[in-house]
Amino acid sequence: MHVTLDSIDKRIIAELQGDGRMSYADLAPLVGLSPAATRQRVQRLTDSGVLQVVAVTDPLALGYTAMAMFCITVERDAQSVADAVGALPSVIYAVLSAGGYDVLAEVLCESNDELFNVLNNDVRTIPGVREVQAFPYFRIHTHRFSWGVR
Repeated sequence: MHVTLDSIDKRIIAELQGDGRMSYADLAPLVGLSPAATRQRVQRLTDSGVLQVVAVTDPLALGYTAMAMFCITVERDAQSVADAVGALPSVIYAVLSAGGYDVLAEVLCESNDELFNVLNNDVRTIPGVREVQAFPYFRIHTHRFSWGVR
């Protein structure tokens, strides 16, 4: 289902991306509505699946110093491999892809040893995995949550 956002919806989202705990009374004047109308707009955006207010953590602050993107080539069924990869606790993001790799997975671990174990003992042993290329991160350079509203 495609949802069309007007300028007020986009402003609401942009403001909540800056402070997801902002009250409707504080948000309302920023978007030009009453608090009640603002609440209704936020509820509509939430109910439609466009908006989800969540807590975002910093993996480095939590001790997850080993990060990598695993680029996986599969033999046959990419969906089943993506399901198995996505079920691993260290995997925070998994997508089906086209091109050189069939599945991409972002992995967070507390150490390089743990990252190696996830790669070697977990991902490479999944039935259907043909090859895995691991691209460790030194640090996250850009991480945006403001897309789609500006």
